This record gives sequence, structure tokens and C-alpha cells, in this order.
Amino acid sequence: MTYVVTERCIRCKYTDCVDVCPVDCFREGPNFLVIDPDECIDCTLCVAECPVEAIYSEDDVPDDQKGYIALNAELAKQWKPIVERKDALPDADHWARIKGKLGELKR
Repeated sequence: MTYVVTERCIRCKYTDCVDVCPVDCFREGPNFLVIDPDECIDCTLCVAECPVEAIYSEDDVPDDQKGYIALNAELAKQWKPIVERKDALPDADHWARIKGKLGELKR
């Protein structure tokens, strides 16, 4: 089992989760983070660190977010690892609770 970053992360990209990951399984895109399912060791540390509650266990991903399981796996193969915390995107607080952001995802 792995953990999955879902829609709430889009256009926010808080990286608190990156700091606590013991295996550096996060990958960084322009306005979204994903978890590499081949690297994740299911430690759960990142879940509590996410200020927008965007990270779920694969088994607990809400039905309307299930597509993010495949999206994390796909983008993890394309994006580079992120191993240090960075500042969130400048307008992250504005986007934090907005729904329906998949169209905002930059690849």
C-alpha cells in the first residue's frame, strides 16, 4: 500500500510533508506534489504534516479522488524528487480549500 497526494495540493504545494519523509518519496511538479508508490514505505508521517489534508492512504482515498492514485504513479515517473521543504506557492492559502482544481494542474 502507498500514500497518495490528492486535489487539495494543487496550486498550494505546501512541503511540510517532504521534511518528515524518511525515504524521499515525494516528487515535485510546477504546482503539485506526488508520492512515488514504488518508494513509499507506508510510514504515515506525511499525513499529519499536510496542512490541507491532501494525503491519504491508498485504501482511504475518497471516491471522487480515486483518479489521483494513477496520477501520482504517472507523474512520479516524470518529476524529480523533492527532498527539502520549500515555501508554499504564493497564493496557496487562497487555493487551499477550493474544490475542482484538476484543471489547474500543471505538468
